[in-house]
Amino acid sequence: MRRNFSFIQWPATAVAVVIACTGPSASAAEITSAYTKIDLETCFQLESAAEEGTFGGSWTCPGYSGLQVLVSEGDLRMFVSFGPDAENEPAAGQTLSRFNTINDTLEWRLRDGVPFATILRWFPSLGEGKGTGSVLIVTQLKPGATCQIGRIDAQANPGANQMSRDLADTMAGSSDCSLPPIVPGNKGIFQ
Repeated sequence: MRRNFSFIQWPATAVAVVIACTGPSASAAEITSAYTKIDLETCFQLESAAEEGTFGGSWTCPGYSGLQVLVSEGDLRMFVSFGPDAENEPAAGQTLSRFNTINDTLEWRLRDGVPFATILRWFPSLGEGKGTGSVLIVTQLKPGATCQIGRIDAQANPGANQMSRDLADTMAGSSDCSLPPIVPGNKGIFQ
């Protein structure tokens, strides 16, 4: 079953407070990035497109250090989840409300070489003849609680890449998946 989560819009000051309150333990480990590609042509197809055309299928792809990346498409919207039980994680049911596609480059945030979050660019439709937007989605990687924790409109925020890394580095691993992803900075298409 797929779910759409509504967006919570936090003021930038609330995000700054969350970032400032993470304490010294968050910075004790070395945090780096690694990159992998999502190439559905080379991924293992789990389900093919349904005949009625509203479901485009699902694939499992190798991620950083072989961690499973589950990509699904339904009703012209993408869903991306991670881990050995990816299909049962909250992220498997999260997408944007607008029709969308995803980029092929996946950034993994690593703490001492262990992945704890991902950042992936999504392209939501802006409407008939208006092109697409660009949104960075931060997903925490935590067994049983792998979910989207932040969404940043990359066209409305000049420092969107760094904003997404800061959000991942300070909030991933401690975010509550029952809450909608936060939308820091300029809300852009999330207004």
